[in-house]
Amino acid sequence: MSKIVVVGANHAGTAAINTITGFKENNEVVVFDQNSNISFLGCGMALWIGEQISKPDGLFYSNKEKLESQGAKINMNSSVDSVDFNKKIVHATLENGQKIEESYDKLILATGSLPIVPNVKGKDLENVQMVKLFQNAEDVIEKLKNPDIKTVAVVGAGYIGVELAEAFERKGKKVVLIDTMNTALSNYYDIEFSTMMDKNLESHGIQLAYGEMVKEIIGKTKVEGIITDKNQYKCDMVILAVGFRPNTALGDGKLKTLANGAYLVDETQQTNVKDVYAIGDCASVLFNSTGENSYIALATNAVRSGLIAGHNVCGKHMETNGVQGSNGIAIYDLKMVSTGLSEERAKKLGLDVESTSFEDLQKAAFIETENPKVKIKIVYDKNTRVVIGAQMASTYDMSMGIHMFSLAIQEKVTIDRLKLLDILFLPHFNQPYNYITMAALSAK
Repeated sequence: MSKIVVVGANHAGTAAINTITGFKENNEVVVFDQNSNISFLGCGMALWIGEQISKPDGLFYSNKEKLESQGAKINMNSSVDSVDFNKKIVHATLENGQKIEESYDKLILATGSLPIVPNVKGKDLENVQMVKLFQNAEDVIEKLKNPDIKTVAVVGAGYIGVELAEAFERKGKKVVLIDTMNTALSNYYDIEFSTMMDKNLESHGIQLAYGEMVKEIIGKTKVEGIITDKNQYKCDMVILAVGFRPNTALGDGKLKTLANGAYLVDETQQTNVKDVYAIGDCASVLFNSTGENSYIALATNAVRSGLIAGHNVCGKHMETNGVQGSNGIAIYDLKMVSTGLSEERAKKLGLDVESTSFEDLQKAAFIETENPKVKIKIVYDKNTRVVIGAQMASTYDMSMGIHMFSLAIQEKVTIDRLKLLDILFLPHFNQPYNYITMAALSAK
């Protein structure tokens, strides 16, 4: 029996708690979380803001009562101020202000990530918003009831920024999407895919301000406009969605980190300090496309890391398979999915890669019902021919296809093995010479 302290009941923390309490061993589990709610699915915020769902209730899948019914002791609205890694003591402040010391045998850090706030003049004006927590989304929705909020500037054209741009447009707002890069979603897709999303956004009236850096947010007490290095835009609300950084202040120089501050963990999620584990957005992941530790803040990665740490703190050895950073987005009717590395990112990392692409109808050409095209690109190592990335786009929901490529990267499958892959054919589903096979056959 061990006393396990978990700092953070986010996706990773909740997965770890569920795993630990699921074992028959009667481990003592004490949890500290500084928020007032547990398990908020932030990926659903844009749907809520854009009124594609009527209420946020379904965005929560756990709560304090549920976790305590499983045997964990949950301290909400409670901050962990410091950790004495030598004495194995957590110093915390409870909701009532009481300072306590909690000893532990095993410690799991699930402290998540924090929004990156650009250091620009005017960032503290009224109606400059972050959108990460439930409370952030709630605040934005309440402010949008004000008819004076007519134009919203979204800073950052990554997944969150693009999703929010759609949400605000659906709410009838004029939207300006600003990013220093020249296309949206540049971390995940090559130019031929990202420009599909750009055209999609523009076709719905969203103004794209790419290749521009924000210099200042202007206004007397509340937002009146935003100034970049190239233009000035009138707006009534600014959304800062430029990314996240790992929340690792508790490490206090004792825990090894990546260059960006994420805790460096081994295949069991353990840090360089024995009995101290890190999971979720505060920790590194093994990125199979490069074989190196990296930082990929995704809820899916967080949940898996929580499962792994939960097993290991209970003495049940489990190791990570590594990750591919598989991801997807659906904006209006356009669906895009990717896994691993894009060709551009691979080349920036100094990898010698080739790619192969194909575009065709999803189903047999004689199908007379809806039959959209699917665009696919596979990236592979030029020398070993091992697949290291894939991208797909269509108005058709072909998202399940990316899972095969994720497994291919994990298991180091070559592009040549994909040429003769046994893929089913039925006109209702696909073509006999399907786009996956044809892309593989087209490889150099």
